[in-house]
Amino acid sequence: MGPFAPIKIYIETLVHPSAQHDALTAARHRAFIAPRLLGSIAALAAIPVYLLIRGTPSIIELVVVGWLVAPILIAYFLSRTGRYESAHVLSSLALTGLVTAVAALTGGIASFAAIWLVVVPLEAALSASRRVVAIASTLALAATGLLLVLGACHLLSAALSAPAGLATLGIVSAGLYATGLALGAEALARTSFWLLYAEEDRYRLLARNITDVITRHGRDGAVLFVSPAAEELFGARIGALHGHGLFDRVHVADRPAYLTALGDTAALAEPRSVEFRVRREGDEADGRSKVEFIWIEMRCRPFDPAANDSGDTICREVVAVLRDVTERKRNQQALLDAHAETERADAAKGRFLATMSHELRTPLNAIIGFSEMLMKEAALHLDAERRNEYAGLINSSGHHLLSVVNGVLDMSKIETGNFEITPEPFAPAKVVTNCCGILALRAREAGVVLEKRAAEDLPDMIADKRALSQILLNLVSNAIRFTDRGGKISISARAEAAHITFAIEDNGVGISDEDLARVGEPYFQAGSSYDRRHGGTGLGLSIVKGLVQLHGGELLIRSRVGEGTRVTVRLPLDCERARPNMFAPQPNGIVSYLPGRQAPHSVAAEGVRETSAPSKETQDIRVKKSA
Repeated sequence: MGPFAPIKIYIETLVHPSAQHDALTAARHRAFIAPRLLGSIAALAAIPVYLLIRGTPSIIELVVVGWLVAPILIAYFLSRTGRYESAHVLSSLALTGLVTAVAALTGGIASFAAIWLVVVPLEAALSASRRVVAIASTLALAATGLLLVLGACHLLSAALSAPAGLATLGIVSAGLYATGLALGAEALARTSFWLLYAEEDRYRLLARNITDVITRHGRDGAVLFVSPAAEELFGARIGALHGHGLFDRVHVADRPAYLTALGDTAALAEPRSVEFRVRREGDEADGRSKVEFIWIEMRCRPFDPAANDSGDTICREVVAVLRDVTERKRNQQALLDAHAETERADAAKGRFLATMSHELRTPLNAIIGFSEMLMKEAALHLDAERRNEYAGLINSSGHHLLSVVNGVLDMSKIETGNFEITPEPFAPAKVVTNCCGILALRAREAGVVLEKRAAEDLPDMIADKRALSQILLNLVSNAIRFTDRGGKISISARAEAAHITFAIEDNGVGISDEDLARVGEPYFQAGSSYDRRHGGTGLGLSIVKGLVQLHGGELLIRSRVGEGTRVTVRLPLDCERARPNMFAPQPNGIVSYLPGRQAPHSVAAEGVRETSAPSKETQDIRVKKSA
């Protein structure tokens, strides 16, 4: 701590609290208080020494000594009130009064003290207030006029004219005082410069470290300034964004909204907000360039308004803050997807209730009705043939009811990930033959031809034999159900490298384009209604789809209304190696993928996907393992 540190601390305490929040204002207060307080105290302290050397003081000297108290009182006034301009006016008034009094006693306008009147407005200039400078100049001019009038009227006493030494001292002191004022002005200017530089440095630091991008636009939307954060946000150098560089990166579909927001802000001088997509360039981990579109939220505000001839306000420029809201848009989309999924679940529940109410009540009514008739056989006089017929109907209805319940349970197991497959080696040709044998009677009753085209020399495969049999039975049963009498159904199998492809083709009613996109959803039936033509729960193809996925295979459906349907199942020869890891159970025992619904991001990235061909006549649905 230097020798003058206590004095600086004391001067700092004299600054009024209202001025301490602003560094420049506090510096001006200190520059006003310090010289007046310290100068007056030093002068008063030197008076005894001066009197010892000078002897009895003159009237002029007494006036000067008395005036030395005025700066102290004015400094105290500023310290207590914080009224900076008023303190400057009082200082100018005191100095003008002293100069006028001394000049009047030492020869009027020709006095050595008259030169001090020039210092009055110079001192007032330190206040940085035009009002104070105007008042100080008025006081100096008024004092000059007063001295001229008194001199012209010979009202001044010539006996009190000052000696030459005193005149020299007055002129020199005035020059020194003016020099002090100049140095004070230079110090305040330097302080203002450094404070402004520090303020700009703070804004520069803020602009370089915030993640939001600040841009400045002309009325035509051209970028005049962009903060450094833009390099990271857009993946481009700042210079490339100037002018119309940012506009060129805006998505073509969003450019009208982008320009409209800037134009409205500039023309109406009102804040605007808009969201749009911007192209961002970057590098992949392997060094290849990557281009993607991100969502940006831009908040615009008018800047530098000016008035035209009609008095309207026209904004010349626009300042905007740009923020990356891609994650927020993804969350919004996720909420929309979740809402859509909820609606689909509600629709599926409605379909489930509508379908199951029919499929369950029909066999139950048959079982209850015929069993009641058997219970009343004595009253109805039923013969043995009629009893056997009723028992057969009850048995058939029970098997149908069991198949419906099994289908629901299988679908539930597949959706929750609790359906277990047991891979084993077997000959697929025998499975095809057995399926054809099981469904041959049903095909003859439906009046359709069932043809088998599977080669006997197919290689053995490792898969769940029961699951493959269920896949083929479900597909062939659907083909029989939706093929009119006289139609033809073929089932074929062929080996392809590490896969075996099964194809079930019919010339039945086919599936419309609208329904084909939803085929495979649980409880959905093509062209279904409450009075639908064909029975069933709508679970057959959903179960097939789930079983194919569990084997890591691919399902392709190609259909044309009125011409028939072809379903192709492509399974790996060794499903244990080909099964995707995405079906591995989680720690909570629940599989993270629900067949027939939108897969989560982590699953969709490496698992099963669905695609449809763009043709209006022929549509494809693929369920396959990602490469």
